[in-house]
Amino acid sequence: MGCNLRDLASPENIELDSLSGKRVGVDAFLTAFQFLTTIRDRSPQGDGGPLKAQNGKVVSHLMGFLNRTTTLLSKGIKPVFIFDGKAPELKADEIAIRRARREESERIHKEALEAGDFALAQKMAPRIMHYSQEMVDETKHLLDLLGVPWVVAKAEGEGQAAVMAAKGQLDIVATQDWDALLYGTPHLVRNLMSDGSKQHGRVVRAQTIDLNQMLETHGLNREQLIDLAIMIGTDFHPGIKGIGPKTGIKLIKQYGSIEAICQEKDKQVPERLDEIREIFLNHPAVDVADEDLQLGQIDVKGLVQFLQVERQFSQRRMDNELDKLRDVGLIREGGQRSLFSF
Repeated sequence: MGCNLRDLASPENIELDSLSGKRVGVDAFLTAFQFLTTIRDRSPQGDGGPLKAQNGKVVSHLMGFLNRTTTLLSKGIKPVFIFDGKAPELKADEIAIRRARREESERIHKEALEAGDFALAQKMAPRIMHYSQEMVDETKHLLDLLGVPWVVAKAEGEGQAAVMAAKGQLDIVATQDWDALLYGTPHLVRNLMSDGSKQHGRVVRAQTIDLNQMLETHGLNREQLIDLAIMIGTDFHPGIKGIGPKTGIKLIKQYGSIEAICQEKDKQVPERLDEIREIFLNHPAVDVADEDLQLGQIDVKGLVQFLQVERQFSQRRMDNELDKLRDVGLIREGGQRSLFSF
């Protein structure tokens, strides 16, 4: 999830309607994991895994993407889903740590099922979810049928989105990953894809964070924010022991850079520091033509074939989602394909 900048931010709750007309880059991979870990088998003897159709096909990711994407479209929002590309080499250690944690969770999950401890199995299930290439391809196909553009990043999805936002191709980046701010997105929205749901008895609301406002509040520039994040800990470095957000802000404001802080406090300068800085300041990104970000047509027949016939979605579910689009004039009566009218 990158560096946690929660203590530095002052998020403001927003209504989805306020984003009408905005082109929003959505972190597809984090969104997918959100769906896979929440839309799952919680039956008394369920394994806690994602929901499947009777034919054995996993459908949790498709249920989530369909529901939330139609909601965004019905609010006049123009989503662009950004999929991760190849992880940067600097992230290798973090990926190895995550893999080890997952393997341990898989062991516990398997043993729990064998012992009939379904409560433990369901607790461990979210930790072993895997967004397979087949699921990725299915998600892209669903988005094509909805006429919604998607982009495969050169490296990190939130980094690609941030670069596009900084260039003006996107108005907002929507992700739970705070690193999008380090990559330079002017505006971050969190909880976009869970707005209105309930967690721990509370209703989740979308929240916006303005990068420039955050920098001004703390008297930092972006380079200093990146240095602060590296000291706290990112996917590319575990951080400097003993330095958290509050201490880090004081130190970075007093001394200006990691090198100066390490010299003053007799700490070791992080390895490959300049490379880490560079990946945040100039994240590798694919070039995307503006015309490739335009909303297309909704293929109702294709959606019915893919979801209702091949993935066994119920008629009620299909009606509920397509009616959102009909209610705002995005689908003509009779189910004919309609160009988006934004």
